[in-house]
Amino acid sequence: MLNGFVIQPKAETATDESDQFSIETLASGLDTVWGMDFISANEIIFTQKSGSISILSLDTSAITNLSGSPPVKAAGQGGMLDVKVSPEYKQDPWIYFTYSKPAGKYGVTTLARAKRSHNRLIAWDDLLITRSATDTNRHYGSRIAFDSAGHLFFSVGERGERPNAQDLTNHAGKVLRLNLDGSVPEDNPFVDITAARPEIYSYGHRNPQGLVFDNATNRLWLIEHGPRGGDEINRIYPGKNYGWPIVSHGKEYYGPISIGEGTEKAGIQSPHKVYIPSIAPGSLMLYSGKAFPQWKGFLFAGALKLKHINIIHLNDDGIPTAEERILQDLGERIRALIEGPDGYIYFSTDSGKILRLRPK
Repeated sequence: MLNGFVIQPKAETATDESDQFSIETLASGLDTVWGMDFISANEIIFTQKSGSISILSLDTSAITNLSGSPPVKAAGQGGMLDVKVSPEYKQDPWIYFTYSKPAGKYGVTTLARAKRSHNRLIAWDDLLITRSATDTNRHYGSRIAFDSAGHLFFSVGERGERPNAQDLTNHAGKVLRLNLDGSVPEDNPFVDITAARPEIYSYGHRNPQGLVFDNATNRLWLIEHGPRGGDEINRIYPGKNYGWPIVSHGKEYYGPISIGEGTEKAGIQSPHKVYIPSIAPGSLMLYSGKAFPQWKGFLFAGALKLKHINIIHLNDDGIPTAEERILQDLGERIRALIEGPDGYIYFSTDSGKILRLRPK
């Protein structure tokens, strides 16, 4: 227990899957499918890390590539990253993207939006080209989430430069909060501080690749990569410091050497959950329970290194109480996770597949 938060270093259960669900392959032979969202009841819009944006029809299994996407710096951990459809898409037909935009020899995590016109993306607009360039191709982030009050959140990794996460003059190692048109909300925590970027909502993050907002409880959840051990699930509060690299539960890659000053420190938010060893989380989803009522209100994370879907049981106070690991026998690096209108769980793998989990 750290500052009132439950820490669970290891998985508690491996679920017996034989009678629970079936797995269907909807598409294969793709590049790394990094982000996905439903753009209609029977269509998934998805990104491939190499730069393309496409539509998968669930009715016909046809894949349509959309023209109009920008150049990306598809190197290392960069490329075309997340995609999220506006929460009120029928009235507000914007589609939001994050990607690594080429900036000279560097890549910069960028938030953009566009509209779909048949098989084209039109009115592409870079809403925020973050101040996050480094000479590495690591730790771009980046996931997008919406609240019900007209705000968009997106995450940016510290770009392989640890001090960035504590430096409020840049966007790296941060969660950012904007209005849907890209403007800065007047109540952002650092909006009146001259030496800080006004878009910053929280800081001290390493490489957050999962972000979801629970509108029922007004909780913003984030999952991020630790170094060697120490992946974290955090509840995000405005203006708070999440500690990287001052504190960490992980070790240096070159040996069993602790990072920073310890695992917790006064004035720094402690994680709700820590993974030791690292699972390498690639996404985060809050599940409604529509098709799988036993998982209602739980968080789901795709695991890249340990190759499974990680299910985090939460109590009414938002405290993790148990953990399940499913699809370990699949042997796939699981990247994006979304819930369909049918309540089925759709996920992508780094081997270029889109799959669906449905009850038997």
